[in-house]
Amino acid sequence: MRPTLRQLQYVVAVAETGRFGDAAARMNVSQPSLSAQIADAEAQLGVQLFERGRNGAITTPLGKDFVRRARAVLSHMEDLKAAMVHGNKTMAGRIRLGVLPSIGPYLLPTAVKRLHAQYPELRMSVREDRTIDLKAALNEGAVDTVISTAEDHPDASHTPLFREQFWICAAQDDPLAGEGPVLPSDLKGRELLTVGYGYRFSLIVQQIADTSRAQVSSEFQGTSLDAIRQMAAMGAGVAILPSLYASTEARRDPDLTLRPIDHPLAARMISLIWRRTSPLAQQFETIGSVLKTVASEVLGEAG
Repeated sequence: MRPTLRQLQYVVAVAETGRFGDAAARMNVSQPSLSAQIADAEAQLGVQLFERGRNGAITTPLGKDFVRRARAVLSHMEDLKAAMVHGNKTMAGRIRLGVLPSIGPYLLPTAVKRLHAQYPELRMSVREDRTIDLKAALNEGAVDTVISTAEDHPDASHTPLFREQFWICAAQDDPLAGEGPVLPSDLKGRELLTVGYGYRFSLIVQQIADTSRAQVSSEFQGTSLDAIRQMAAMGAGVAILPSLYASTEARRDPDLTLRPIDHPLAARMISLIWRRTSPLAQQFETIGSVLKTVASEVLGEAG
């Protein structure tokens, strides 16, 4: 006897949630059933995968190795299923897409609508997450493709979508209020506002701060671009925003000034990224072409 695919899913769910009850809810089964299946898998393997306690389930060292391998198996199974569904190379079935929160709301509504109009049998399910979490989701097979930065997925395939410029966002009475591009020297000594850990965006803002002899705020790190925009409006610092958000959301705020940053560091290339082993590369190239066109339209209208 070997652990079943369902048992692999149960083990991964417990490892990710840290609790048998939460894992059972995620997998839509009863907790006793899930616990029994995991116990059966442990018996077959002759190892203990989890330490059970009042505070939840802690993955053992062997359990961590098992979870890593289980994720790889499940990822390959998803690719196999996708290959069968899409074997005739048509645009049909469901694509699970991961996307950065700074991009999804401003790009996907138009793009998904257009994709559905062109390919009626195609369905998209969307998950917004941090760069670091999108990387894990793609590697583990939880999503089929992601819209992110290619440098964070060095072992994946990708197609470029658009180059995104970074902007400053400051209150109307801020010394930086004005027109035209901002030079790094203009930011010297200023407090820069950005989102927290886990985003490639925050790393780039830190590089801009280092180059400009500015500093990233240690008192406030926003959980969203809306949050740092609002802090900038209150004079708490200078928010750094990517162009899709700056052009579509922040520009509507009459209390703010927006100016592009004139420096090579103040930009990033956004790509559609997928696993090299995925059988859906041709479909992803087609989807990427639509996304690229929509991004160009959105940025062009806002420019």
